[in-house]
Amino acid sequence: MSIYVGNLSYEVTQDALTAVFAEYGTVKRVQLPTDRETGRLRGFGFVEMETEAEEAAAIDALDGAEWMGRDMKVNKARPKEDRGSFGGNRGGGGYNRNRY
Repeated sequence: MSIYVGNLSYEVTQDALTAVFAEYGTVKRVQLPTDRETGRLRGFGFVEMETEAEEAAAIDALDGAEWMGRDMKVNKARPKEDRGSFGGNRGGGGYNRNRY
C-alpha cells in the first residue's frame, strides 16, 4: 500500500520527505513525480512504509499538517485510473443529420 502526499512545496526533496515520515515508522520508498516537459516537481508524491499500522499513524498525524509553508494532504493512495488511449471519455451522443 502507498500513501499519497499532496500540496507539497516544489522545493521538497526525497530525503526531507523521508525524514518526516520516518517519525512514524520505516519508510521503504519515496516517489516525487516530475513534469515531463519541464522536469519540475508536480507538488505531490507517494510514500511507502513497512506496515499498514505505520501508514495509518502517519496519515492520522500528517494530514492537514503545515510543512514547508503548506498544509499537506495525506491519505491512502488510490490505484491509477486507466484513461485509455484518448485520455478520457469522449463517447458518442449528439446530433446525427443523416438520421431522417
